[in-house]
Amino acid sequence: MIRAALFAIAFAFTLQAQDAREIVRRSVDRDARNFERFRDYTFQQLTEQQLLDKRGSATRTESELNDVLILGGRFYYRLLEKDGRPLSEKDSRKEQEKLDREAAKRARESERTRAKYERDRLEERKFAREIPDAFNFTLLGEERIDGLPVWKIRAEPKPGFKPRESRAGIFKNVRGTLWIDQAGYQWVKAEIDVINTISWGLFILRIPPGARIEFSQMRVNDEVWLPKQVHVRADAKLGLLKTFRANVDITYRNYRKF
Repeated sequence: MIRAALFAIAFAFTLQAQDAREIVRRSVDRDARNFERFRDYTFQQLTEQQLLDKRGSATRTESELNDVLILGGRFYYRLLEKDGRPLSEKDSRKEQEKLDREAAKRARESERTRAKYERDRLEERKFAREIPDAFNFTLLGEERIDGLPVWKIRAEPKPGFKPRESRAGIFKNVRGTLWIDQAGYQWVKAEIDVINTISWGLFILRIPPGARIEFSQMRVNDEVWLPKQVHVRADAKLGLLKTFRANVDITYRNYRKF
């Protein structure tokens, strides 16, 4: 009887792990569809950055509000506000001139050039397909976020994971918690912690352990899930310069069907 009970418990934990991985696998498939629908929308993006001292107090704060448009099938960022203040008439005119030049440039692009941009765009997201294989998942339970029932899932790096895409190597250096919508298998929220140093651009930018990335998504027009907010808290080192500490908040709003 004891052996049977132990077997049942072990089977339950195994089934739970399989269910958690299947939930994540389905959510990655849904995310790929959202990525394709993203270009159907224009929106505004507010980026706020705080540089902090050793005590965590802000020493400098900067912000930009951009109108994100679609030109030639790609995003274009048009500056609307700087540090909370609308652009002057002169600067607004310069931004419009930049937009006009870029629109004309992209309109003249050859099909070959556009195809290359499209290949590059798709390559940027291929690594996300490896998420189900890169982690061990544990279903922690069920919660509600904004009235939606969600699964709460813990993701720990899987020992021995060998990425097929070079960008997927980052998964060995992070762990996190996911909140996934039960109705549509969408990522409602995620919290990601850096546990090993992450480097970008041939070690130009290095982020040591302790950094945290949080992001959330929202349903738009009852047809697609798109980014809502991203928060990054990190110490980082740029090249050979000294380490800097920063908070970065990115807010997405005013989605409009393109």
